[in-house]
Amino acid sequence: MKLEMICTGEEVLAGQIVDTNAAWLGNQLMDNGLEMQRRTTVGDRLEDLVDVFVERSTYADIILVNGGLGPTADDLSTKAMADAMGVELEENSEWRNTLVTWAKDRNIELKPSNLKQALLPKGAILVDNPVGTACGFRVKLNRCWFFFTPGVPHEYKKMVLEQFIPFVKAQISTQVNVEVTKLLTLGIGESDMAERLEKLDWPAGITLGYRSYMPYVELKLIARNVAKAAQEVAIAQAIKILGDGVVARHRETLAAEIHALLSQRDNTLSIAESLTGGDLCSQLVNFAGSSHYLKQGVVSYCNEAKMSLLDVQQQTIVDHSEVSLECVGQMAAGVALANTKLAESDYAIATSGIAGPSGGTDEKPVGTVVIAVKAMDKIVCQQLSLSSKRNRNHIRDLTAAVAFDMLRRAILGLAPIAEYTYIKCVDSVVYDMEMYR
Repeated sequence: MKLEMICTGEEVLAGQIVDTNAAWLGNQLMDNGLEMQRRTTVGDRLEDLVDVFVERSTYADIILVNGGLGPTADDLSTKAMADAMGVELEENSEWRNTLVTWAKDRNIELKPSNLKQALLPKGAILVDNPVGTACGFRVKLNRCWFFFTPGVPHEYKKMVLEQFIPFVKAQISTQVNVEVTKLLTLGIGESDMAERLEKLDWPAGITLGYRSYMPYVELKLIARNVAKAAQEVAIAQAIKILGDGVVARHRETLAAEIHALLSQRDNTLSIAESLTGGDLCSQLVNFAGSSHYLKQGVVSYCNEAKMSLLDVQQQTIVDHSEVSLECVGQMAAGVALANTKLAESDYAIATSGIAGPSGGTDEKPVGTVVIAVKAMDKIVCQQLSLSSKRNRNHIRDLTAAVAFDMLRRAILGLAPIAEYTYIKCVDSVVYDMEMYR
């Protein structure tokens, strides 16, 4: 099965927008055990569209064409496909009725440009768009099925998941049982991971895939017609080789894993942030139901806020600075106890550090990070030395991820400080919470 994608649009071709639709499709296909052989980008020019449709129709079995189905003059995908097939455009009565109902429900007058979206190549099979006005369609040209979707991401994604992927699977003559296990990793580079894994023997039918998106690398174990027992052997082998670097299974981020863990428990969490500036809280409140466990967050960016809001002692900052194990330990304790009307939080996170590009010293250069996690009666603090060559956002992203991983490990009863490959702990300390109560 040769599967391809054609992305249309001058703004995509010119780099004015990033083609996230294509990257998303590749990931979805891989999750379903399908692989894209080629992706072509073409502008909004009728002749170029016709040429690429005709050319690829003799090579591919299925092509998803994304974009160019709207009401404006530069939406030419439908016309180009009709020209490539040598047929006329004809109005699809079913979609015209859909457009009429849509306009009536919104008290909108339909214009000729709107009705243009009901014109399809003669013989085309309608593909419903349940959330937009541009329908999709599919046609056969030479050996290839062309499957057209609009470019609007929320419309396109719904149509891909509900219609395109099922269509592709239905065209596969020999049914292949495909299962994909996704392991989220932190602190291991993609090349290092590949070097460790690809020299090993894997059960027949297991292939490996990688997706890097900072600060994570996701490992996919794709099993095609592989017995469950053999899949478990492969998963266990990957986890053993990657060690503490494996931080979640079937999660996009550690925030998602923390949310899942705390949503299943009656524990509470409070967060004090300096370096990360509210990012930890922001990531968690993206998930509905985070109020079940998240009590409060304090962004204490200046020292006065650390002292007044979190009860950090001025002498601690004088003696050790705000970027110290002592300070971040007091921040974690302070936020856990911050509101006397609330019970003490079971868990707390605190972050501080120097993200740069300025502010570093010889003793504490840019990339110096301190994190504390309070778990019940203990506060575990560690200092990291991240490369000053990393930019400000990367340092902050890594800090947030390590902080979440420390919390994850504490929740699971593991030692909060992990052994990663390229993220190194240079100092650590454990405080008893009783000293702060």
